[in-house]
Amino acid sequence: MARKDRENGSEQEKKGGFLTVFIVMLIIIIWIAIFALLINLDVGGIGTTLRPMLKDIPLVNKILPAVSDDELAGENNLAYKDIVEANQRIKELEILVDKLTIEGEDKDDEIAALTAQVNRLKELEKQGETLTRLAIEDFIADLTAEYYNYIQQEIRLKNFRYAMSLSKERLRIVEERYIVGNFSRLDLQQARVDYNADRAQYMKQQESVKTSRIRLNELMANDDMSQDITVNDSIIDLNTLLSFDELWQSTLSNNASLLKTEQDKKLAALQMKTVKSRNYPYLRLNAGYGYTLNKYEISANSRRDNLGLNFGVTMGFNLFDGNRRREIKNARIAIENAQLEQDDMRQTLKADLSNLWQAYQNNIEMLKLERENLIAAVENHEIASERYMLGNLSGIEMREAQKSLLDAEERILKAEYDTKMCEISLLQLSGKVTKYLE
Repeated sequence: MARKDRENGSEQEKKGGFLTVFIVMLIIIIWIAIFALLINLDVGGIGTTLRPMLKDIPLVNKILPAVSDDELAGENNLAYKDIVEANQRIKELEILVDKLTIEGEDKDDEIAALTAQVNRLKELEKQGETLTRLAIEDFIADLTAEYYNYIQQEIRLKNFRYAMSLSKERLRIVEERYIVGNFSRLDLQQARVDYNADRAQYMKQQESVKTSRIRLNELMANDDMSQDITVNDSIIDLNTLLSFDELWQSTLSNNASLLKTEQDKKLAALQMKTVKSRNYPYLRLNAGYGYTLNKYEISANSRRDNLGLNFGVTMGFNLFDGNRRREIKNARIAIENAQLEQDDMRQTLKADLSNLWQAYQNNIEMLKLERENLIAAVENHEIASERYMLGNLSGIEMREAQKSLLDAEERILKAEYDTKMCEISLLQLSGKVTKYLE
């Protein structure tokens, strides 16, 4: 019996222990629920205080008090407050991308146009250099021609001075013989008239020399137009070894006017290329490099980032352009006109070169002939002078011999100058006129 009572007491103690544990657990759960409710209701700000510590603990963060989207975005360092704002921003970015794509296509056309314009400006720059060279060559030709004109005027002045000295000597002889009665007063007056005529011609030639000197000072940009000029040449130096074939080949490769027509042709071809370029298909390559970062409130990983490369290819062509056909037609006509102008310039240059070459050769032959005539004129004047001194020649005949000598010297001077002018023009056409600067 006693044993049975002890067993019953032991069972009651166990039941009492379980009941005590249950009651304690129930009390703890109730207190936890109360504490969770206090946190959720944010009584006394306890929920707000504990939120930074509990917000990242799964399940536990469910009891935290609700917060606004602004506060949530601030806690997670998010750029946008809510999904509505994020979607709105996405739409704005899509519109911006479309706009930039359209602008990019426009920029491609603009870049193509600017590239063509750059090429055209480069050709225009070359053409400007050619025009500058043409102006320089014209200036060198003018300066060289005036230089040899000045030499010509100086030589002519020397010839007139010599003629005046002959007339003065003749007047002296006539005066002496008039005193002794060998010559009549008519002979004396005729000798004086001839001497005064030669003096007047000499004075007139002095004016021509000064005019040429002023022109040279003007070309050389001297402030003093009357400044004396000393030249190294006392004769007109001629180059009689020019070759027509060499001049023509040099003209085809170096003539500034012909080069200008070639540049005009290239400009027209560039314009045609610019117009036709809009018919060609185009290929665009694009590439991108992006970085994406995502944050999650509830997940095994609170954040995820992505780093990647993307690229693409776009191909297309223009189906219709209303002005293209007309522009191509105009560009083709411009090319044809440029070709015709080049052919016409080539023919004109060949004709000018042929005419100058003919004049050049003819002047050289005339120069040879006039040099022979000058020898004869000098000998004739010497014979006439001896006969005049002996009284076997009249004053009129003496004057005629003197005039023949002066005319022969004038003709040979003119032949030399004309030959030199042909030489300068030939070298100018062939693009070699700058050799006079050497």
